[in-house]
Amino acid sequence: MPHPRLSFHGAAGAVTGSCFRLQTEAGQVLIDCGMFQGSKTEKELNYRPFPFAPEKIAAVILSHAHIDHSGLLPKLVRHGFGGAIHATPATIDLAGVMLPDSAHIQEFEVEQFNRRAARRNRLAVEPIYDSADVEICLDQFRPHDPGDWFAVLPGLRARFWNAGHMLGSASIEVELARGDGDDPLRLLFSADIGPDHKLLHADPEGPAGIDYLICESTYGDVNRLDATAARRRILLRDEVRAAIHPNGVLLIPSFAVERAQELISDIGRLIAEGELPDIPIHVDSPLAMQATRVFARHHRELEDGAVLMKGLRARNLHFTETVEQSKALDRMHGFHIVIAASGMCEAGRIRHRLKNWLWRDEATVLFTGYQAAGTLGRILQDGARSVRIQGEDFAVRARIRSLDLYSGHADGPELAAWIRARLPLRHDLFLVHGEPEAIEGLAARLDGIVDPARILRPALDETFELGDAGARRLGEDGPRRLQPERVARLDWHNDVSRLILDINDALAAEPDEKQRAVLIRRLRRALDPDAQGGRSS
Repeated sequence: MPHPRLSFHGAAGAVTGSCFRLQTEAGQVLIDCGMFQGSKTEKELNYRPFPFAPEKIAAVILSHAHIDHSGLLPKLVRHGFGGAIHATPATIDLAGVMLPDSAHIQEFEVEQFNRRAARRNRLAVEPIYDSADVEICLDQFRPHDPGDWFAVLPGLRARFWNAGHMLGSASIEVELARGDGDDPLRLLFSADIGPDHKLLHADPEGPAGIDYLICESTYGDVNRLDATAARRRILLRDEVRAAIHPNGVLLIPSFAVERAQELISDIGRLIAEGELPDIPIHVDSPLAMQATRVFARHHRELEDGAVLMKGLRARNLHFTETVEQSKALDRMHGFHIVIAASGMCEAGRIRHRLKNWLWRDEATVLFTGYQAAGTLGRILQDGARSVRIQGEDFAVRARIRSLDLYSGHADGPELAAWIRARLPLRHDLFLVHGEPEAIEGLAARLDGIVDPARILRPALDETFELGDAGARRLGEDGPRRLQPERVARLDWHNDVSRLILDINDALAAEPDEKQRAVLIRRLRRALDPDAQGGRSS
């Protein structure tokens, strides 16, 4: 192989499933191996074979512990990967609680799915991986402190730079040795870049003068005005005050790692300063409780770590660990706050909280992070009047609110400034980890900073040769798993759910049984042109 090759097996034209494969003469390395989230079409990729041979991957370099970056590592191990997984010490600690939780959720949800499938005479499925796979995977982690070079393969070394995104998060610099006395080829994978106002973390860093830059673009088309810590707390205070109802609740779907701890810190501070009354706060997530212990161990590494510790000692803060404790929240009286995983409402206890409260007008749902296309969180955020959760229909009467200042991602101006600080860029910039609108928004901001001809937008599973004159698109190594127009979009599963809800609404709007029967016959004819008007199922 005369030149290294870089393949984009996730986070290409979408935000989740981060996975980049670097092929060199010495072997193949993965940068991240994350789980897809969003529509069912995208999530099905988690169950399908990898588009490469896991046993031929020599090593993995992991940027951080979020599941969309780490969540398929146990699957990689299950299917033959036996190499080292390089990460920062804090990332390893967090992966030690997040990956077992991921396996537990899969085992639980697959058990529920198979029970429903058996009733419908459908085939059973298996989890993507189980707890035993996670245990083996965790033994393959190797810790490295930020700034320290470490060998990955002969002629390939790497080091971590603080990304300011979450505890342990890092951008990854890779150096590939070249013969004949040439300078090494230098690549930088941004991973997820944190905003300047990020609670608990210093501003992101990185080297300058590299050959290829692979940069996230999640909020590339967003400009957060007045995004300061003080402004964030004022907006949170106002949202909590507006949500207060004598018999109500404020539900905050939250990523269990980082976001939950930030909210605990800020709400605790607002209560301590008298900006909010002494409201009971319930963190309904075993993972958040375990992750909070990791944050407590690392609090001296965090900016405002003392504020976090003070918030954790507050008498009004409660963690629900068992299923019984979680169910008891449904019987609570008086206004309270529930912070529950998952952040995009795709799994976990937030779905049970939504089923109990979404149809009540005394409830408020506050989103504090990115909602990927096709997720329940995005559907609610986009104004759905009714939704389906686990096969049941629910009217949406709760107030739906969003507060974007808790995002762990830099906005467009911050990303452009971070890219500018990496210049000069010898060759190309790849924009990844963003939906098309965000990618184009960031590309527009880079006008005059980076040559537009050097800004590349890889599609899922595309491969590029990293040559001496720049990157050359090679196409795909095998069949494309998903066409670009189907990535980061609603799919037919979403359409069916919407159709069922619309049919129910239409039937309820008919004045009597006779008119409902007419409508049902019309629907039957639409489904089967040969159907007879009086046929019954």
